[in-house]
Amino acid sequence: MHNHAAGKYTGFAMLLHWLIAVLVIVSWRIAEGAEGAATREARGEIMANHFAIGVVIFAVVAVRLIWRLMNPPPPAPAGHKGWERTLARIVHTAFYVLLLAMPIAGWIAMSSFGNRISVWGLFELPRLPVPINQALGEQIFELHALAGTTLLILIVVHALGALKHTIIDKDGTLFRMLPFGRVRG
Repeated sequence: MHNHAAGKYTGFAMLLHWLIAVLVIVSWRIAEGAEGAATREARGEIMANHFAIGVVIFAVVAVRLIWRLMNPPPPAPAGHKGWERTLARIVHTAFYVLLLAMPIAGWIAMSSFGNRISVWGLFELPRLPVPINQALGEQIFELHALAGTTLLILIVVHALGALKHTIIDKDGTLFRMLPFGRVRG
């Protein structure tokens, strides 16, 4: 069901958007929490949840991207300036690139350590056919962490943009991705 006349995303797009947001925040907090683990084993158990959530994030983002391609988003409110539309397009593209590339990078890194990825014991991702190379795995994880920091910065930019449009411009941009409220413009 399209609600583009009201300038809103579809209900399914809203669900996927907020599910991805929650999963990313939970995954980030789990990774941060693992840093303070008492033992290497405890850290590994905590990080197993981070890896499993990464698999789920990849799947949900892939569904979101396919949905978006099949159901184009509603046009931005008419009051948005050209640079704002361009920045929004760049941020959204970067979200998709990072949210798909980061789990793949994690899988490659885990594979370079010789490990599979268990998704809470429900199924396992096999080791990719990459050479066992601990140094390479560590470098990939460093890039993964840098990508994560970049993602967090983009989330802040995204949220501030939505709030700026909603509170200062009073165009209801935030409500485009919520089942309540009105979009103006």
